Amino acid sequence: MGLMPNNTGIGEVPVTSIFGVHVSKLNMSQTVDVLEAAVASKKPHQVITANPIMIMAALESEENMRAMSEAELIVPDGAGVVWAAEQFGDPVAERVAGFDLMHELMKRGEQLGWTAYLLGAAEEVVQEAASRLQKQYPKVRIVGVRNGYFGAPENAEVIESIRRAEPDLLFVARDAKTQEPWIARHKHELGASVIMGVGGSFDVISGKTKRAPVAMQKMRLEWFYRLAKEPSRLPRMMVLPQFMRKVKKAKKSGK
Repeated sequence: MGLMPNNTGIGEVPVTSIFGVHVSKLNMSQTVDVLEAAVASKKPHQVITANPIMIMAALESEENMRAMSEAELIVPDGAGVVWAAEQFGDPVAERVAGFDLMHELMKRGEQLGWTAYLLGAAEEVVQEAASRLQKQYPKVRIVGVRNGYFGAPENAEVIESIRRAEPDLLFVARDAKTQEPWIARHKHELGASVIMGVGGSFDVISGKTKRAPVAMQKMRLEWFYRLAKEPSRLPRMMVLPQFMRKVKKAKKSGK
């Protein structure tokens, strides 16, 4: 076990290392407590919800690895990450799924009067997600909503919009290649305390797609459910067996 030193307001976090990526060993409740402290600090904290695909991308991309190494907190979102930690003999407390963490943060925000900003996905999706979240968590003030279809020329405008809103929570749903690097590059400009990439969460919240049944989640088969619903994900999912082979090889060699 190691500790992730942090002087931005959340203290040291116990971590396990998976190919150099420091993944938090905290359970869901502890994670939310840590991020409550992050909000209170008024300093930027990037939260990465790590899965095997993201870890493999970090091993192949200097920019992605830099985002991982500079993140204030990396939680074990993917079942494969939980499995890898077990294989290496330094397990995490439990899977901390990004979708669930987002809702737990909104629940805590209900109690403490936090504000939130939603950035990403298609316009109709993010607007519907914002509407549903506002109804579900009426005491969390949603201070901004913007779709994720923008490039470098619009960066300054998007950043300024978020900075003016000063959200406690900023949820970002962009494609896998740009989401974490974009947050890492701009987190100190955004004026948000907790900045978390949430992938396809807005699609689920808006009703556009469905999440795997709880039984499949408990069996660590959420990835299979998503693949069955979206066969176009197959090329991306081929990284999973590569990750498993890499873990088994590293375990066998003791590295």
